[in-house]
Amino acid sequence: MNKIYHLSTCGTCKKILEEIKAKDRGFELQDIKKEKITPEQLDEMKALAGSYEALFSRRSQQYRPMGLHEKELTENDYRSLILQEYSFLKRPVAIVGDRIYIGAEVRQA
Repeated sequence: MNKIYHLSTCGTCKKILEEIKAKDRGFELQDIKKEKITPEQLDEMKALAGSYEALFSRRSQQYRPMGLHEKELTENDYRSLILQEYSFLKRPVAIVGDRIYIGAEVRQA
């Protein structure tokens, strides 16, 4: 599977998708705002990334207002938060075969 989870309104995502010519290379694109990620998709990402924390974005605008910077989060917390709020997923995330690329790493996909 060659798939990229992205946010269509994210400037960084747009730039990276253009740089790697994602559409020309046949990547399946999923805009996580329009089509929420499923628990199964997130679990697959975690299996490749090694942890939910590796997929979690502390840059989300929700991070500080929710007081998350003051808490010790568990893997279950990271999973729940990503499933509740799409902006907690680092992006873009590319899955190419059995490899995962997160954020700027997608340029290597």
